[in-house]
Amino acid sequence: MSTVTADAAPRSAGLSTKLRRSWDKHWTAWAMVVPVVAVLAVLIFYPLVNGIWITFTNQNEANTIAEICTKSITGGEVCKENPNAWSFVGLDNYINILTGKVGEFWQWAGTTVVWTIAGVTFHYGLGLGLAVMIHREMRFRGFYRVLLVLPWAVPAFISAFAWKFLFNEQLGLINSVLNSIGVDSVAWFGDKWTSLFVAVVTNIWLGVPFMMVALLGGLQSIPEELYESAEIDGATPWQRFRNITLPGLRPVSMTVILLGTIWTFNMFPIIFLTTEGAPSGETEILVTGAFRAAFEGIRNYSLASTYGVLILSILLIFSVFYRRALRKQGEVW
Repeated sequence: MSTVTADAAPRSAGLSTKLRRSWDKHWTAWAMVVPVVAVLAVLIFYPLVNGIWITFTNQNEANTIAEICTKSITGGEVCKENPNAWSFVGLDNYINILTGKVGEFWQWAGTTVVWTIAGVTFHYGLGLGLAVMIHREMRFRGFYRVLLVLPWAVPAFISAFAWKFLFNEQLGLINSVLNSIGVDSVAWFGDKWTSLFVAVVTNIWLGVPFMMVALLGGLQSIPEELYESAEIDGATPWQRFRNITLPGLRPVSMTVILLGTIWTFNMFPIIFLTTEGAPSGETEILVTGAFRAAFEGIRNYSLASTYGVLILSILLIFSVFYRRALRKQGEVW
C-alpha cells in the first residue's frame, strides 16, 4: 500500500510540473482557447447533456412546474406541490418511439433517407458538372460563377416560399406551362412523391452552389501538367476525367459528401415551409417531426429531445462507418 502511494505521489507531482511548464510555455495559446471552450460549454455541451437527460423523463408543457400557486382571499399566494409533475421514466421514450407507440419514427426515417440520398446525389452530380464546365476557359466565366452562386446567397426561407408558389396548383408557373402544352394541372402537394419531388428540387437549388464552389476549388488544385501529359499520350476527355479529375477530387469529394449528407438530413426549413408535411404528414422528416413534438399542441419536451438524440446517434453511426470506408480506400481523414 505504501509503495502504491509513493508511486502515485511522484506521478501527480510530475503531471502538475508538466502542466505548469505547458502553461508557462504556451500561456498565450491557453488564454485564447479558454474563452472558446467556455462558449462551447455554455452553448453546446450543456444543452446537449441537458437534452439527453430530458429524454429519460416525461417532461412536457403541462408538468414542468413543480408547484402550483393560487391567489388567496387575503391577497397572498398559496403554493402546493403539483401532483402531475414530471418524473423519471428511464428508456420509455425510446421504446415508445422505436416501437411506433408514439409518432411515426420509421415512416419519417424512411422519408428522411430518400430525401437525403436524392438531395446529395443531385447536389454532387450537378455541382461536379458545373464545376468542370466553369473551370474551363470561356468568355464571361466570372459572370457565370457569380450567377451560379446566387441561389446560395438567398435565404433558405425565401427560396422555399418561391418554389412553393411556382408549384402552386392554381397560380403556379409550372402548371401554367403544363396547361399551355395541353397537360392538365398537377396537384403537386396532393401526393407524397410529387410533394417530396418539389422539396428535393428546392433543396437542389439551394445546395448545388456549395458543391460547385467546393469542387471548383478542388479542380484548381489539380496540376495542369497531368492533363497535358495525358493529352499527349492520346487520352480521351472521358479518360482524363476518370483517371485524373475524379481521383484528384477524391479528398474534397469525401468531405463535401459527408457535410452534404449531414446538412440535408437536418434540412428543416425546406420541408417545413415548402410541403408543410403534405399530404397528411407523409413528407415529414425526422427534424420536422421533432419540431412539431416540441412546439405544437401540448409541447412534449422529452419526446422532442428523444428525437434529437436519435437523429444525432444516426448521424454519428453514419460518420463512423463513412470514416472506416475511407480508411479502407486509403484516404486519411
